[in-house]
Amino acid sequence: MSDPLLFEDTFTITGINSQKYDRVSRLTCTSSDSLTTFTLDVNSELYPCTVGESLSMALASTLSLDGKEDSGAKTGWREVGMGEQTLANDYDYVCHGKVYRFEEGSTSGNMAVFVSFGGLLLYLEGPYKKLAPLRIDYVYLLLKK
Repeated sequence: MSDPLLFEDTFTITGINSQKYDRVSRLTCTSSDSLTTFTLDVNSELYPCTVGESLSMALASTLSLDGKEDSGAKTGWREVGMGEQTLANDYDYVCHGKVYRFEEGSTSGNMAVFVSFGGLLLYLEGPYKKLAPLRIDYVYLLLKK
């Protein structure tokens, strides 16, 4: 089997905007090497954050530890066997979403990826080599502090 993680990095929250919607905050974050940035909408009741906090973010093709392909459409991604360990066990906030757009990044050699998690959006920009594995239809977002 293959590694389920498509992308993983550590980020610092540089800004939070929670003025537009109730219970939703838009996080702006920069990676520790300053090469990658993201803007993400999160449910602020479930996952409260503050500026300056460090986050570990991962994007995965499946929650299965062995990389076994998801049967999401058939059984639902939340239906996990009793006592079964998944990637979600190691994270605080998990979403499943659709990758819906790619475009050139704001600087040469960068690309941008857009993902929708049921209306909560992710805009991720960084080096093409780091983000190229995200050229798939569906991903899991995993966050932990």
